[in-house]
Amino acid sequence: MHDKRVLVSGGFGILGRAVAEALREAGAQVALVDFAPTPELPEGVVALGGIDLADAKGAAGAAARAGEALGGLDGLVNCAGGFSWITNADAGPDDWRRLFNLNLATAANLSKAALPALKVSGRGAIVNIAAKGALSAAAGMGPYAASKAGVLKLTESLAEELKDQGVRVNAVLPSILDTPQNRADMPKADPTRWVAPSDLAAVIVFLLSDAARAVTGAQVVVSGRT
Repeated sequence: MHDKRVLVSGGFGILGRAVAEALREAGAQVALVDFAPTPELPEGVVALGGIDLADAKGAAGAAARAGEALGGLDGLVNCAGGFSWITNADAGPDDWRRLFNLNLATAANLSKAALPALKVSGRGAIVNIAAKGALSAAAGMGPYAASKAGVLKLTESLAEELKDQGVRVNAVLPSILDTPQNRADMPKADPTRWVAPSDLAAVIVFLLSDAARAVTGAQVVVSGRT
């Protein structure tokens, strides 16, 4: 990853920060983009806050600014997303729309916006964050799982479209991440069985790296002991 330039969406969140830290430790230059306001970050990290990636123009502007700041792009990690537990009986159009915007539109828009720079690189790689739930949806997971299943199909189709253009596209499918919010929501669960953000970040960095140059279109389940 030495000197590779990577844009991470959802970069101010728990997973985004873990990915950024792992990338920097591996020698990459990093730009973070998020809908949230820009927080204090380590020196040398390009940060773009207040960007709505569900809006195509917002995504295009973010990719352009990140590419300009880093001198190009070699990688993209689509961490931006969200979760809601809601039964299909209770879910309305706004619930479906919101989760598809958060999880699928953000990834589709930013991938499209970053593609010109990734193609120029000749060694480009995209890693999308799907979910294990996209393979088998539990009760209350309909809209969320459907949006993440969309991320899987986006990954598959992009991988096929780009495999001869110097860009690889893969997805990781985590189960439950060990985050403060998940611990608060599930106080009786055993978080040691969950996936540490740093462990998921290590898999993402591998998929971005030249060590994974023969891997595209993969769907890597990262489920800890859940």
